[in-house]
Amino acid sequence: MRTALVVGTGLIGTSAALVLAGRGVTVHLADHDPEQARTAAALGAGTDEAPEGPVDLAIVAAPPAHVAGVLADAMRREVARGYIDVASVKGGPRRELEGLGLDLSSYIGTHPMSGREKSGPLAASADLFEGRPWVLTPTRDTDTEVLNLALELVSHCRAVPVVMDADAHDRAVALVSHMPHLVSSMVAARLQHAEEAAVRLCGQGIRDVTRIAASDPGMWIDILSANPGPVADLLTDVAGDLEETVRALRALQSADEAKRLEGTSGIEDMLRRGNAGQVRVPGKHGSAPRVYEVVAVLIDDQPGQLARIFADAGRAGVNIEDVRIEHATGQQAGLVQLMVEPSAAPVLAASLRERGWAIRQ
Repeated sequence: MRTALVVGTGLIGTSAALVLAGRGVTVHLADHDPEQARTAAALGAGTDEAPEGPVDLAIVAAPPAHVAGVLADAMRREVARGYIDVASVKGGPRRELEGLGLDLSSYIGTHPMSGREKSGPLAASADLFEGRPWVLTPTRDTDTEVLNLALELVSHCRAVPVVMDADAHDRAVALVSHMPHLVSSMVAARLQHAEEAAVRLCGQGIRDVTRIAASDPGMWIDILSANPGPVADLLTDVAGDLEETVRALRALQSADEAKRLEGTSGIEDMLRRGNAGQVRVPGKHGSAPRVYEVVAVLIDDQPGQLARIFADAGRAGVNIEDVRIEHATGQQAGLVQLMVEPSAAPVLAASLRERGWAIRQ
């Protein structure tokens, strides 16, 4: 790939453009907001000047509701040899293009499973896609050349290609992305008018559950409008679970011992089902989940503290598999949870103690 056109210079489009530009590809940037394209160009993602002729690959990074229209316009103008989109839904846009009577042999729908709570070119990063799945939805009509161009892009971005049927993809992202986002927003909405004394008790658990609720509502309206059916079906199932859980909790309030036992059984069933689902979430690098030992270190909220901990762990010869930080309420301090292999935990804890770190048991 020597030339590319990125249409839509938000988070995903600009991040892909940064990668390609860094690989020596001549990248042209276009956006319905010219100022946004100029911003992406200033970041080093390419040029906002139009290409003089067809490019090798056109990457459409428009909102799902506009993907088909943008693609149709580009294909009719023959701006590229191959066309992809990076929208979070795949079945709808393809059906719209088919309805317009376009030859789709030069098109393949894709979806990089990566993002941030922030949007726009200033949030973009060349490492946004590293190690993340990038779904490709080719059909029997897809030209091999176009598939290879898409795979080249995925390789440049250091993402992991995953081939799926378009409608299967939409059901999958409804389960692992779209429905959880709405549930997160529903939980976060309970905090809007909560008493300040209650909100001050928020810990890492509520931060984890509500983190994605910080995303741009306008962007999510576009996403959900393009995939409403599968999301609604899943929320119907969640609503059923909620009703059962409420009944079980009410039973726990009963003076009747049999009803209390019934309530306990219902809550336990829900919690165990949650355990069974959670262990299926892929672990590091998409591999099967692994059990790590936690070494908890108390730190002051000062510059360089994390760097010192990682450096000291390196001196101990221990690899940090994952890390979490829990900030203390009302104090300039926090708890860093270092996840390591079980056999390495005693070694790391002892080494950090020797270097003056406070280890929490």
